[in-house]
Amino acid sequence: MSIPIHQYDAVVVGAGLAGLAAARELKKAGKNVIVITKLHPLRSHSGAAQGGINAAFSAEDSVEAHEFDTVKGSDYLADQDAVEFMCQTAPELVRWFEHMGAVFSRNEDGTIAQRPFGGQSHPRACFAKDRTGLTLLQTMFEQANRLGVDFLDEWYVSDLIYEDGVVKGVCAYDIKTSKPAIFNAKAVMFATGGYGRAFKINSNAHANTGDALSIVARHGLPLEDMEFVQFHPTGLAGTGILMSEAARGEGGKLLNSKGERFMEKYAPEKMELGPRDLVSRSITQEVLEGRGVGPDKDAVYLDLTHLGEKKIMERLPELRDLAITFLGLDMVKEPIMIAATAHYSMGGIPVTIEGRAKKSPNETVPGFYAAGECSCVSVHGANRLGANSVLEAPLFGRHVGQTMAKDIDELELKEVDESVAERMLSEMKKLLENNGTERVPELRTELQDSMTKNAGVFRTKESLEKQKKVIQKLRKRYENIRIDDKSDVYNTDLQEAIELGHMLDFSAFIVEGALAREESRGAHFRNDFPKRDDKKFLKHTFAYMSDDGEISIDYGDVVLGKFKPEARKY
Repeated sequence: MSIPIHQYDAVVVGAGLAGLAAARELKKAGKNVIVITKLHPLRSHSGAAQGGINAAFSAEDSVEAHEFDTVKGSDYLADQDAVEFMCQTAPELVRWFEHMGAVFSRNEDGTIAQRPFGGQSHPRACFAKDRTGLTLLQTMFEQANRLGVDFLDEWYVSDLIYEDGVVKGVCAYDIKTSKPAIFNAKAVMFATGGYGRAFKINSNAHANTGDALSIVARHGLPLEDMEFVQFHPTGLAGTGILMSEAARGEGGKLLNSKGERFMEKYAPEKMELGPRDLVSRSITQEVLEGRGVGPDKDAVYLDLTHLGEKKIMERLPELRDLAITFLGLDMVKEPIMIAATAHYSMGGIPVTIEGRAKKSPNETVPGFYAAGECSCVSVHGANRLGANSVLEAPLFGRHVGQTMAKDIDELELKEVDESVAERMLSEMKKLLENNGTERVPELRTELQDSMTKNAGVFRTKESLEKQKKVIQKLRKRYENIRIDDKSDVYNTDLQEAIELGHMLDFSAFIVEGALAREESRGAHFRNDFPKRDDKKFLKHTFAYMSDDGEISIDYGDVVLGKFKPEARKY
């Protein structure tokens, strides 16, 4: 079978806010760009963002306050040059969206409405009711189409073409027919989102399987700060479906089984609007100490009844629908049940502010870029503030698109032949022909349950070492996998098997990084090392995987600036 080789200036993998913003800039600059995505662009997980996008607009607020809140929220692990760039560009980015047709909720005087979010000193989340992400995603998709950006949706990118230290494109196959193709390009950008599906209770779409991260790691390139996984405080009990921080921003109260507003103990000043890592741990602590609610006593109450039906329908209509659909509880009349849910990945593919991917703390890879949740430019450090990700994805996506457009003029197209697809084809062949005894759903469930239990909100050396052994066993069992569907048409069994391989790989990075980091910082909390240790660990983790799957850890410097590390109090 001969494999078609398509040539482009740039290939963008992923069609959420970051990928669409980059593709639009490339097309606008006259570059030949293709966007490859395993879902339709409007199914991208960016559309699930509910609460808002941060920008310092109001007279009381300032860019510097946004910077400080972000750095403090990050537990001082964010790179302050990147934070400064993001916060300074934020107001212009929101205006940019508005001028492209995004409709934001308004105050009575016509200005863009802003609501308070956790860990912020001023209300600065600009919003479109409680469907901000979808509003922005639809706007970006329309604008990319208007310029004539080419899309290949329902295509699965299975490998990066990385030879002689240079990226030359990607290998992918059509999910509809299983037919492979090679996309040879001067520049490749990954914008594939996060990896929350590695955990049992999570707020992520089924597609968020972190494929890009292990594709990169399998080529010996590093992943940065993978141990920092954010648990959102308010996922619907049992499912993890997100109840936006907007619910607390509008005045929602958290109550335990005794009816106590327990955040008074943990964050007396900020209460429910403490940073996400702190609120998640507080909820989990209440449950662990026996003050949980619900049939399994594994949740707490989020009470919004005092807001009244008019405000809930005006500001939080979708959240109300979700709670009725999945819990049978109407937030207008009664409190709803929530628990911490795996939500966001602070770590990822290490990149510069311009989005150039790194092969070590100080060296970049020619022709390779990343933006959005799969990347780590480190504006979030050890803990992200709410409404900063909806800002980061399009802001850096757009900036990286502009970088690529400039770089492409200097980069040459390094041609490839069919042999570059060998790795992808052999992986597909092995999974299709293997007649082992193991099944994808069972292995995936074991991974998710054990990651939640051993590498979740609270961690110890013992739990992490236990999880390391679990992953090693699961990797061995994965070699003996069998899928039932051997056909070519929409073979989702094959896709899920490939995705499980990626999940096992990057989960090992989370565990290794967490084991090595003997401190508590942001979303990474070690019960055996409950204090932050700036002497040893004010640095970024760079982790590398060898050919036999072993992971080694190196460290890179944090870019400090005007905000010196100090104790974090809320």
